[in-house]
Amino acid sequence: MTYKDFFKNKKITVMGLGLLGRGIGVVKFLAKNSADLIVTDLKTKEQLSSSLKKLAVFKNIKYVLGEHRLEDFRNRDMVIKAAGVPLDSPFIAEAKKNKIPIEMDASLFAKLAPTGVKIIGVTGTRGKSMVTHLLYEILKENFGSSKVHLGGNVRGIATLPLLKKVKPGDFVVMELDSWQLQGFGESRLSPPVSLFTTFLSDHQNYYKNSMEQYFADKANIYRWQTKDGILLARPQAVKIIKEKDKAGIKGRFKVVKKSDLPANWKHNLLGEHNLENIALALSAARELGALDKVSKKAIAAFPGLPGRLEFIKEKGGIKYYNDTNATTPDAVLVALAALKKYKGKIILLGGGADKNLDYATYAKAVRQNVKALALFRGTATDKILEVLWSRSVLGRSRTDLDQNKVEVFDNIREAFAWAKAQAKRGDIILLSPGAASFGVFKNEYDRGDQFNKLVKRI
Repeated sequence: MTYKDFFKNKKITVMGLGLLGRGIGVVKFLAKNSADLIVTDLKTKEQLSSSLKKLAVFKNIKYVLGEHRLEDFRNRDMVIKAAGVPLDSPFIAEAKKNKIPIEMDASLFAKLAPTGVKIIGVTGTRGKSMVTHLLYEILKENFGSSKVHLGGNVRGIATLPLLKKVKPGDFVVMELDSWQLQGFGESRLSPPVSLFTTFLSDHQNYYKNSMEQYFADKANIYRWQTKDGILLARPQAVKIIKEKDKAGIKGRFKVVKKSDLPANWKHNLLGEHNLENIALALSAARELGALDKVSKKAIAAFPGLPGRLEFIKEKGGIKYYNDTNATTPDAVLVALAALKKYKGKIILLGGGADKNLDYATYAKAVRQNVKALALFRGTATDKILEVLWSRSVLGRSRTDLDQNKVEVFDNIREAFAWAKAQAKRGDIILLSPGAASFGVFKNEYDRGDQFNKLVKRI
């Protein structure tokens, strides 16, 4: 059965359309393949207007917006849920009660992909985007652009429509967050080649302070592999996997260290952590038949990713970096370590919405490394301010941050102007929030885009 036959006349409820493009891509693909669609989203028609315009041509879509209804999760052939649907969703429970299969974009693609398509999954709290895109570039350089595809948690890209393109022998590199891996768990499916970067505290607002549940979703990257599968992991992830899941690995298991990257190879990425990321991508490429002499060229040409310690501009002797995808305090620590030679010369833009994370270590690092701190208003910022001047932090040795050099802002324009006023030649202005974006921004991409526009106007 072809994918066209599979979807034709299927009654499908799509839960979550969104604004970033992945939901639009999934719905458009299903509509083109003659599915009978209900699209439901908690956002209103007005909030989703830009997405709805792109789907206006299709007549086989019924929209239920501003709410979900239990009736749309009955008498359907399938529910496709977006990332981030609550674990205790009564609507998903209703579908399961009625024995309706629950699917997700990336895992449904993996189930329907032609035999012979090589699927590579990449997960981790930090580093998965960098490894995914670097591996994608390495494989393209080795095997040709037409044979290598990108999917999963990538801005603006839906994975399901790749069914139109892929052929046996092609590679599909997927960035998979914990939410998308729920779909793989539902399908009892793992990518045959799996990469695990790091496992750190994140999304505890979603997982209700359960790191065990967070890990259980992440572990779907390898849990359903056969003995022919392989899991490659950075040392920090290996330690956690061995602690939490001694019996869950059925395929080969390879630890990848930064020493697996030849010392004389050139690259453009900042920080010790990225040496491990490069080594992980290179090790996976080797497993897939790539040649080192070709991979070396791809690694040297790889510029890095937008929003991940991305150098935007230098003006007046001040450097500007966009690290908007640093949405946890651990990620900010990595950024500060990567820029350690600028200790005491960093003006940090951060804070925002809390994900039930701890900021004690973050506060100590900020006081020791940052000369001025602009915070975006939100629940994470409230936490940061509380711990930043606590006795446990102030009791340490003298630090660079003065209490008068911390301000809270409702928008990035004022925060940026204040940060510029604190900076002098030789300093860095770094957007590295360590928190979610909601409240002040639409999402982390909006936050980074606004920062870039302000920098480029200088």
